[in-house]
Formats: sequence, structure tokens, C-alpha cells
Amino acid sequence: MKPSEIKRKRQASLLRELISEALGQLDDERLHGITITDVDVKRGGYDADVFIDKSFYTPQEQQEILKALKRAAPLLQTFCLEASGWYKCPKFHFKFDELLDQQKKIEELFNKIKDEK
Repeated sequence: MKPSEIKRKRQASLLRELISEALGQLDDERLHGITITDVDVKRGGYDADVFIDKSFYTPQEQQEILKALKRAAPLLQTFCLEASGWYKCPKFHFKFDELLDQQKKIEELFNKIKDEK
């Protein structure tokens, strides 16, 4: 692993913790219980995809949460800057994590195959 990749992984790990902490301090109650599953910092550190666990939300709630997160993004970035001491913070792009759904589908397929045998 290259040193630049290690740096991005460290940055992503710290951002995951800081974003979760910052969400708990916001006034919006909907955002308090959000679980951050992963953060992917892009090359250059200017953008970061923040993945959220969607298993507890309906599609309509998911849309409302994304809108609220988009409005709260500047506050979250400011919090991360102050807490980390960095000179810049990536721009956050919030997305719901589809990986858990894919894993469930794969497990169901394996169970089907196992039952057929």
C-alpha cells in the first residue's frame, strides 16, 4: 500500500468518527441516529463519499435524510476542520450504502442453492 493510500485511509477513518460525533450534536433529531458505515476519501482529499446504513429507513425517509444532510454539510465540515486541525476538509457527498443489500441477496442465493441440493 502506498503512503498516499494509507493517508487517505487514516483520513477516512477519522472523518467517520468525527461525522458521527457531529451528527449527534445537531438540532435535527432525525440525524442523531444515523449510522455511518464507511467514508471514501477521493484522491486529493477534496471530496469524500459518506455511506449511511439504510436498513431502518423507508425510501421517503431516506430522501428527507439526504436533504437534511445536504443542508447540514457545511456545519459538519466546519466541525471536522476544528476537531482535526486540518487546513481543508473534503466536500461531503452523502449516499446510502447498497452493499448490505447486495450481501443479503447473495446470502439468499447461497441458501437457495443449498436447499436445492
